[in-house]
Amino acid sequence: MDRLVYLDNHATTRIDPRVLDAMMPYLQEQYGNAASRSHEPGRMAAAAVDVARGRVANLIGAEPDEIIFTSGATESVNLALKGAAEAVYGRRERPGRHIITVATEHRAVLDTCTHLERAGFRVTVLPVDVHGHVSVEDVAGAIVDDTFLVSVMWANNEIGTIAPMAELAQLCASRGILIHSDATQAVGKIPVDLRKIPVDLLSFSAHKMYGPKGTGALSVRRKSPKLSLVAQIDGGGHERGMRSGTLNVAGIVGFGRAAEISSQEMEQEVRTIRALRDLLVGGIQRSVPSVHVNGHPADRLPHNASLSFPGQRADALIRTMKNVAVATGSACSSALPGPSHVLRAIGLSPALAAGTLRFGLGRFTTTEEIEYTITKVVDAVTAHSSQEQWKSDESARVPSQA
Repeated sequence: MDRLVYLDNHATTRIDPRVLDAMMPYLQEQYGNAASRSHEPGRMAAAAVDVARGRVANLIGAEPDEIIFTSGATESVNLALKGAAEAVYGRRERPGRHIITVATEHRAVLDTCTHLERAGFRVTVLPVDVHGHVSVEDVAGAIVDDTFLVSVMWANNEIGTIAPMAELAQLCASRGILIHSDATQAVGKIPVDLRKIPVDLLSFSAHKMYGPKGTGALSVRRKSPKLSLVAQIDGGGHERGMRSGTLNVAGIVGFGRAAEISSQEMEQEVRTIRALRDLLVGGIQRSVPSVHVNGHPADRLPHNASLSFPGQRADALIRTMKNVAVATGSACSSALPGPSHVLRAIGLSPALAAGTLRFGLGRFTTTEEIEYTITKVVDAVTAHSSQEQWKSDESARVPSQA
């Protein structure tokens, strides 16, 4: 195959041509600032933002005025956690200093919680089972008098496991506790409906759903209860005072178009991508029966396949698999030394974690590409297994120096 096979759609997705078409006018002719409503270019930009806000809200079952646009999911997470911490702690009638989260969260959540710990808050990090599921009973058991926030990722970015969000949202509502979810990998890929699962704060991003980079959103529930976060960026009072800064109009328009496409095509897309994912995993398993599939067998993202190859090094396999772009773990943690914290949390040994590849399928993945990838993976594993056997045989032939 002459072209690159891109299977790292957890890290980012290719922008959909329909999204780019929607964005182009706002990069060229219609370049007004959405905050400058005293003239036509500004009003046109503001109207385009309003349309996009409605489309993004519709995708997740929120109201348009509950959507706060940000630079991406990491900023959304920071605004949700830090903004809620400052807002709740400042309420004299019920100060709270305790947060509950999970060991397999994205670094955006874990590092923000570490920051809050340094500021005097207490954080409980709960374990998960071998599939990456957090127990609702464990969350309930961790709640204490001053718990004010629970943060659980909707779907894991490495192993694809989907959290029991309906039960967690119900638990938090019954205890009067806020619940935040990093839904970056879920929104646009699987149904996320806040009318059915009333999560108070929801973080997500455009570039994980075939939209542009540099644009994200935070859904902030405006009723039952009405939430008000403390802004983390000051200057101008944009986005109802929660996020100051000139809006990325073209990016937001692209975000809205990406959300609209996902709303219309998700059901069929899930079926197609899941079938391709199962073809990939099944094809590899037939030739490499020792491969270990990570994540929950049923409650998992349709485009995710996290596979561990015993006795292999993932970096060596990637170097051998020409023209196939896959990852060893989270793109945001790739510079950190040592095995993935997610793989450690589900109990993988360091050796097995080091032999783990993450395959992320997407809207533009084809059957031909999957069949090609199966061949390249099997060839790489076979080649490296042969090399290790040769090294072992040569070592056995070395005369003893005793």
